[in-house]
Amino acid sequence: MGTDLLNIGKSGLLAAQVGMATTGHNISNSNVDGYNRQVVVQGAGPAQGSGGSFIGSGTQVVEVKRFYDNFLASQVRAAQSSNSSLDAYNTQISQIDNMMADPGTGVSPAMQNFFNGVQAINANPGSTPARQAMLSSANSLASSFQAMAQRLNDIGQGVNEEITSNVSAINSYGQQLAQINDAIAKVTGGPSDQPNDLLDQRDQLVNELNKYVKATATPGDNNTINISIGSGQPLVVGNKSFQLAATPSLTDPARVEVGYVSGNNHVTILPEKSLDGGSLGGLMSFRSETLDQVQNSLGRVAIGITSSFNAQHVLGQDQGGAPGSNFFTTPPVTVSADARNNPTSTTTVTATISDPSKLTTSDYDVKYDGTNFVVARQSDGQTTVINPYPQTVPQTIDGVDYSISGAAAQGDDFVVQPTKSGAYAMGVALSDPTKIAVAAPITTNNPGTNTGGAKISPGSVDKNYLTPGNALTAPLTLTYTKGSNSLAGFPPAQAVTVTNAGVATVYPAGTASIPFHAGDNINFGGVNVSFTGTPGDQDKFTVGPNSSGVGDNRNAALLGALQTSNVLDGGKTTFQGAYAQTVSFVGNKTREVQANNAASSTLLTQITAQQQSVSGVNLDEEAANLLKYQQAYQAAGKVMQIASQLFSVLLSLGGG
Repeated sequence: MGTDLLNIGKSGLLAAQVGMATTGHNISNSNVDGYNRQVVVQGAGPAQGSGGSFIGSGTQVVEVKRFYDNFLASQVRAAQSSNSSLDAYNTQISQIDNMMADPGTGVSPAMQNFFNGVQAINANPGSTPARQAMLSSANSLASSFQAMAQRLNDIGQGVNEEITSNVSAINSYGQQLAQINDAIAKVTGGPSDQPNDLLDQRDQLVNELNKYVKATATPGDNNTINISIGSGQPLVVGNKSFQLAATPSLTDPARVEVGYVSGNNHVTILPEKSLDGGSLGGLMSFRSETLDQVQNSLGRVAIGITSSFNAQHVLGQDQGGAPGSNFFTTPPVTVSADARNNPTSTTTVTATISDPSKLTTSDYDVKYDGTNFVVARQSDGQTTVINPYPQTVPQTIDGVDYSISGAAAQGDDFVVQPTKSGAYAMGVALSDPTKIAVAAPITTNNPGTNTGGAKISPGSVDKNYLTPGNALTAPLTLTYTKGSNSLAGFPPAQAVTVTNAGVATVYPAGTASIPFHAGDNINFGGVNVSFTGTPGDQDKFTVGPNSSGVGDNRNAALLGALQTSNVLDGGKTTFQGAYAQTVSFVGNKTREVQANNAASSTLLTQITAQQQSVSGVNLDEEAANLLKYQQAYQAAGKVMQIASQLFSVLLSLGGG
């Protein structure tokens, strides 16, 4: 009896020791990230039959249980992934928002100053200081576009570096998880034989991994877990880890993409949208949703200004009487071939901007499917087939002329970026103020000998005037005949277009006379004139080259009018309006990201608190447990002491 009581006391003493050790372990690790509190689970020892009754044999420690809720842990990981993604997005977009939010600096005031310079020349076309001031403001405008584009490029390079750093961190966590999986598998026995501290370390690694990329954990063999990322790519399987690679884009070496390394070190580029969550997902989303959009939008504004200003400037006449030339340098369209294209292919893709008003802010994929080349707009996936192919003339898509030549191969792939380099490459082509084409190249006259009251307009020219053979080399006389109410004397080799109330009527080349109607716009060879009043019979009107245009400001007026003209978005938006849309987009997106980030931070805090209420260490509770196990230890010791005394009595009785 004494022996049984001694064993019972011993079992209680040992159980209390385990309880105090576990409680002390909890207290010591209460501030360790990822630690889950542990409790001792006790069970009664096997009872022994004696005289029809069963007498207990004490207690035993069944397991040291880890308080862990997989559902809450998964929620914490998801919230952490989302919050880290928004943190990264917010950090990057705030840089652009701060840059564009200042109304006193940047592109908008530079545009206003430039057009103020144009209006100054319009007011005083012969002024050399006004011409020099306009050139200076033009250079300031180009510098402003270049500086903002350079800042955006710098942000893009920073994103590249962050992506590379994130990939390295993800690979490191993958290796650590594989190693700890192996350690857990080696020490795991039965279902109740759990290496709690190793499991905590592994779960904390998964939590840390979710700060970089959304990672999904699923149970594996022998108490291991498998980790997948992206669209299901395995990062950890048992004790084996796989690698990601930060690699230059196959179509843009200045852009870092993320690839998945498979057998034989083959790298497969992962779609950017597949890498959601974590700081890596936030960086990828920021670049594709905001940075690319802002770069292309800024470039489109720059191209709109340079193209439309050049188109009007070449229709003018400079201070020396020569035709105007390009005022701004024209940025090229960026075309990049995929590095994986078949080396036997001789395909060449070129693209030039023909209509700035139709430009979008998207990039384009040009792919050969074995039969046709297909141009796909990346922003919405809309496709256009190049037809016919081989081409006879360039095909225009969204204001860009595509010319494709050479022998194509299946899978040929090109990326066309019409506006990306528009701001960065903007520059001023002129340096001589006398070369600014302020005057119009034609002049008109109403001879004083006319008997009627009709007046011919000062006249203007359009792009057709630049066609060889159309420019006037000598004065042209138009004569009105009252009997037929018509004008005669137009160049015999040119068609005449008469527009009345928006309706155009074309008279073929060689038509002897053209019906007269005051207010009609008459166009021939790119020359536009109109009349007011009623002419007299045989009244004459002259149209000829401008031989003395020093004080003429007609082309300057048209250049200045571009500021308020709806040039972009299909003729719906001004330059300032398009830039304001970009600023508004950045501001709204920043506010959206900041609001979502604040909400995700609150959610993460709440879910973490809920998870900690189940798995975290409560020091007050552990202090109470410590006293409980101390009392149990003392009581078990007392049982052993009594058992020893009883055993001594039994020995003394036997000795008597």
